[in-house]
Amino acid sequence: MSHTFRRAPGAASVRIRQGMIQGYEQDGLCIFKGIPYARAVRFHMPEEMPPWEGVLDACSYGFVCPLMTNDRPRGELYVPHRYWPMDEDCLNLNIWTPGTDGKKRPVLVWLHGGGYEAGSSIEQTAYDGANMSRLGDAVVVSINHRLNILGYFDLSDFGEEYADSGNAGGEDIVAALRWIHENIELFGGDPEKVTVFGQSGGGAKVTTLLQTPAADGLYDAGIIMSGVIGPVLADADGSGKELALAVMKALGIQSVKELETVDYAAFARAYLQVKPEFEQAGKYTGCRPHPNAYYAGDPLRVGFRPETGHIPLMIGSVFGEFTSFAPMPWDRDMPDAGQAETIRKAWGAETADRLIPLFRKAYPERRIIDLLRLDFIFRLPEIRYIAERSKLNDRTWSYLFNLDQPIDGGNTPWHCCDIPYAFHNLELVEYPHGPSVHPEAYARVEEEMFASFLAFARNGDPANSRIPDWPASQTGKESVLIMDEDTRVAVNPDHELMEACAPFAEEMLRRMFTKEANIQH
Repeated sequence: MSHTFRRAPGAASVRIRQGMIQGYEQDGLCIFKGIPYARAVRFHMPEEMPPWEGVLDACSYGFVCPLMTNDRPRGELYVPHRYWPMDEDCLNLNIWTPGTDGKKRPVLVWLHGGGYEAGSSIEQTAYDGANMSRLGDAVVVSINHRLNILGYFDLSDFGEEYADSGNAGGEDIVAALRWIHENIELFGGDPEKVTVFGQSGGGAKVTTLLQTPAADGLYDAGIIMSGVIGPVLADADGSGKELALAVMKALGIQSVKELETVDYAAFARAYLQVKPEFEQAGKYTGCRPHPNAYYAGDPLRVGFRPETGHIPLMIGSVFGEFTSFAPMPWDRDMPDAGQAETIRKAWGAETADRLIPLFRKAYPERRIIDLLRLDFIFRLPEIRYIAERSKLNDRTWSYLFNLDQPIDGGNTPWHCCDIPYAFHNLELVEYPHGPSVHPEAYARVEEEMFASFLAFARNGDPANSRIPDWPASQTGKESVLIMDEDTRVAVNPDHELMEACAPFAEEMLRRMFTKEANIQH
């Protein structure tokens, strides 16, 4: 396509309550970057932005939340990243829209991955919302919010003003949704048709919103991509007082008021210094949502809030997740006997002989050696999550991204590899474009996934002409859309296999976090 660009008075300009905002027009879209939706004050609820004078320049991405450690670029062919300037006052959002024309388009709000500790709205190249907005005639919004010890550090024992410091990051997301509800109609969006979607930690944040009463009425549907992660993103239970005192002691300060203003880098170093001892003792370490009056807690522990029963959800994961990042020191094309023997050496003969038949039944299209790349850290809690959610309604859809990628001679799909398919951004990443037995499958699955996401955002139901009939799941009957060379729907396709894998979940967690695993969020 030929590219167009315009920045001029009156082009991509919107006046909100606080003042005028100027973005730019590009390739049929109005694009706004770095719009502040609130102000961050350490350990406190986000504050409303005051009015500004003149025109706010929204042509540059805003600050992202500071990280606790310096990211090391790695695995960029698998998960292409962008790195950006950091600052605590990072409460800003980005908007892609076909027009500020009064139309009421569906709104998709992206919550980034990285757990609750890292990441940003622009961290991954595939987070770009332009194609989704243009091709889907939708408004796409991505947001930054406070993370790690800035967003999730419980100080409630130090006074009422810190009552919800353990969920400040979640409060930021709610503040962003309030801003969207108030303003998105000016950007061509429908405030009554807002879908929150996210991957990994971003998917987990969708669940956090479901369990947060303050978010009720601010969104209408949710999509959870690889975001039901069980113990990996468990709630931060207990009081943060002991941790805070230890951090203050390491910093040589006496009060939380001093902790509010201490240099962030020193704060992060002190936290990382004391964290291992608290972690080993099973004590509160923060950096995850804190169950209290504001946040009800993990629904797999406390149940789903019935107030969210009307909210439709799409929930899915990918075949390999983090396991696909681990080294693969075997030939996937060896004869079946050799594959079986390799599995026996890795897992033991008894385990292998029990799991291989179940794997063949669940994944007849796969080589049996792929059992060693099978994810169940995500899939196991996901099955339970979908079953529990299905008790509330008949509006929960399940999917599995099962398409191998043509890189390194062919690899099982890994954590994050489905993101460009959902955003219709295959053109922005390298890995789907290598030689393959099924070269047409990549573009087709991109269309299937994208069409399903947009249909869901528009109608609260993912049904569309590009996929087979895909019923919502029911209690005891999970209807899974399996996206691969032969996209299809199967009922409870892997439940027996997952149940047999459950005893090995702890070992799988250990393998996920070895130094050899090239993990990206």
